[in-house]
Amino acid sequence: MPVIKHNILINAPIHLCFDLARNVDVHTETTKKTKEKAIEGVTTGLMEEGDTVTWEATHLGIKQTLTAKIIEMKKPYQFTDVMVKGAFHSFTHVHEFIASGTGTIMKDTFTYQSPLGILGVMADKMFFKKYMKNFIVTRARELKVIAERESSNS
Repeated sequence: MPVIKHNILINAPIHLCFDLARNVDVHTETTKKTKEKAIEGVTTGLMEEGDTVTWEATHLGIKQTLTAKIIEMKKPYQFTDVMVKGAFHSFTHVHEFIASGTGTIMKDTFTYQSPLGILGVMADKMFFKKYMKNFIVTRARELKVIAERESSNS
C-alpha cells in the first residue's frame, strides 16, 4: 500500500489550522484545480467525528464522486478520514497538528490502495502516487496561505 507523508509549517495557531483543515468550504477553496465540491452529507462548515461528505471532482480528466467519513477526532491535534465509497480500493488520511513556537506543523499521512489489482499497482508506480503527492502538497500550501492570512488579520 502506498503511503504519502507531507509536513508543512504554518505560521498560525494550532486551533485555526485544525479548523481550516476540517472546513468543507476551505477544502473546496484549496482544491479549485480539481473543481471539488461537496454534494452530499456535510456540504458547508466544519466537519465533526462521524460526519460524512461526498465530493464531486475531476481527477486525471475523469469526473468522479468519493464519500469520506471522519472516524476519529482529537481536537485540535488530529483527525482521520477514510473513504467509504469511491474510486480507490481504500484510503485513510490522518491529519495531525503540532504546536511549534507561534506556528503549527501540519502533518498529512495518506495511505491508500488503488483499484484494479496489479494494474493499479503499476499505475501507482508510473504516475498515480506522484499525482496524489502533488494533490496533497498543493492543498497544504493553499491551506497555509489561508491560515496565515487569517492569523495576520486577527
